[in-house]
Amino acid sequence: MLFAKILRLAAISVAAVLISAAASAHVTVQPKEAELGETVIYTIRVPSEGKVATTIVELQIPKDVTILSVEGPADSHEQRKLGSRIASIVWMSTIPPGEVREFKFEARNPASGTELVWKAHQLFEDATRSDWVEAKGGKRPASVTQLKRAARQN
Repeated sequence: MLFAKILRLAAISVAAVLISAAASAHVTVQPKEAELGETVIYTIRVPSEGKVATTIVELQIPKDVTILSVEGPADSHEQRKLGSRIASIVWMSTIPPGEVREFKFEARNPASGTELVWKAHQLFEDATRSDWVEAKGGKRPASVTQLKRAARQN
């Protein structure tokens, strides 16, 4: 009887760990901290979870961030504009289930603010999608880069 209870608790613990590990795998943007006004090469990391391949990833560009370039062949991505500003970058790439792909872009951070919230939309081969747009602690949180003032050099 005691052994059965211990075995059941162990199974529940393992399931909880597996569920939390799956929930933590999401679209992220690195670095997590950058300087105001700095030009940075950002990396968006896209895991393809579950049993279906990812086919498209769209990253919304925070206001006042200036995109300077996107790495990769021109036919692998599209830059969508709102007026003269690049408002999002869309990567077209098949990412098989269980694999991760990284995409890079160069951007200039705004001169003021405290953080950049990177909202992302991940589309799958079966026409389903995951929108990584929620606040920290949400089921599908957006990635955030903290902004800091440049260290003064003497």
